Amino acid sequence: MAKATYTGTKAHQLLRVEQGQQGLHEDVLAVEEPLEVQLAWGSSSARRRQSIAVTMRTPGHDFELAVGFLFTEGLISRWQDVALIRYVQSQEDEALGGSALVVELQPSVQVDAERLTRRFYVSSSCGVCGKASIESVYVHASFQLLPDVPVLRREVLYRLPTALSQRQDVFSCTGGIHAAGLFNAQGELLLLREDVGRHNAVDKLVGAALQQHLLPLRRHILLVSGRAGFELCQKALLAGIPVMAAVGAPSSLAVALAEAHGMTLIGFLREERFNVYAGRQRLLL
Repeated sequence: MAKATYTGTKAHQLLRVEQGQQGLHEDVLAVEEPLEVQLAWGSSSARRRQSIAVTMRTPGHDFELAVGFLFTEGLISRWQDVALIRYVQSQEDEALGGSALVVELQPSVQVDAERLTRRFYVSSSCGVCGKASIESVYVHASFQLLPDVPVLRREVLYRLPTALSQRQDVFSCTGGIHAAGLFNAQGELLLLREDVGRHNAVDKLVGAALQQHLLPLRRHILLVSGRAGFELCQKALLAGIPVMAAVGAPSSLAVALAEAHGMTLIGFLREERFNVYAGRQRLLL
């Protein structure tokens, strides 16, 4: 029997071999397709438009992904900077089975054209790939974290992975997708986004929060379904998130970034256990 399908999934017939038996089965795959993000800016008399990124993503919440990406790259600072987002035609993208969209900025928004000369390709496994230099991955945070907010009990943290997994519709039928969940200090799930790229899932979530005028997220928790890498930690800091937890391990650079900015960083959060790598002052243990 075929599994239930959701947006961002695709049915596929496969040959299954198990215990010496074989047979045809229908499975469900997480869709991975390219999305080109273009940026348009400038006055009405001197409008410029440029392709700035191609990311391999799971279709769905594309506008949130684009806005979240622009925010975490430091190209916009608020939702009001955006005048319009629309899909555009691109023969190259259609040939690849993907899409293209353009984010139109307000004429008053200033864009550093030199920053846009570095074109980068973002894969579904590493959002930092293609950066022109190691210094360019350090984007200055706009929001200062409150040193002791929020204060969390371990019982609240224990509940987060289950709350996230119960709402992962695409993962439940594919087993091959990442999730990012935004929780309040009481452990209630407020936003969830899924994508084949872990950084895309976080960008979608940040983009959604930006659209809803929720930033800075100074009293919230970010939980990611995989590991906690440097770029995910950086995106959380840019959104003002003081607590980041991961089901998997953090990297050394993520820990260093969390320590430098006073962020609470938690890894291996599962089965009522976790490791605190930075910012233990926010936890009541």
